Amino acid sequence: MSDEQSESREPEGAQPEGPVEISVVGDLTDNESDLCERLLGVAPGGECILYFDSPGGSPYCALSLMSLILIRKLRATGIVTGECSSAALWPFAACVKRLVTPFSVLLFHPMKWQSEEHVGLAEAAEWARHFGHLEQDMDTLLAELFQVPAEDMNKWITPGRYVSGREMVKAGLAEMIELAPLAKAASRNGTASGSKSKSQRPRTLK
Repeated sequence: MSDEQSESREPEGAQPEGPVEISVVGDLTDNESDLCERLLGVAPGGECILYFDSPGGSPYCALSLMSLILIRKLRATGIVTGECSSAALWPFAACVKRLVTPFSVLLFHPMKWQSEEHVGLAEAAEWARHFGHLEQDMDTLLAELFQVPAEDMNKWITPGRYVSGREMVKAGLAEMIELAPLAKAASRNGTASGSKSKSQRPRTLK
């Protein structure tokens, strides 16, 4: 093997250039295995970008993803490209940098649970007791992650509220990505120098 070929080969286990990008799309529970694997693929203390469009999922899955981010001290940037609701809020809140667009939607609401169809009465009573503590602890943790008073967070959680990207920014919980300047820049980049095609000319809405 030539010296040139040896130098061009990347060392085993080398991280790709730039932050690892991970899509958090759909139900967290259905995608938990893949999401955990992707997060574990980021070196401890490394950077990653999480793109959120999720309605939520299991609270245990939310805790697991959030814990991986915090325990491994990942420098995660969370971007809500569509929806980030329910259980998806916890891994989003664990990100060191949080970004939204004016059209981002985040649903805060009390946790919901379902028991097995044939669960015994004693087990159901124990589950209800456990769930009550879990709900309270998770709500407190969410407020701590967002660094807001628990009573303020509770105003969104109970009875439940859809929060827009602009409201998140106003509350100091995220930064804004304005899409209009990006769209204009994309339009300029896609226009041939000195001329516009018919489809690229400004339209008048009737």
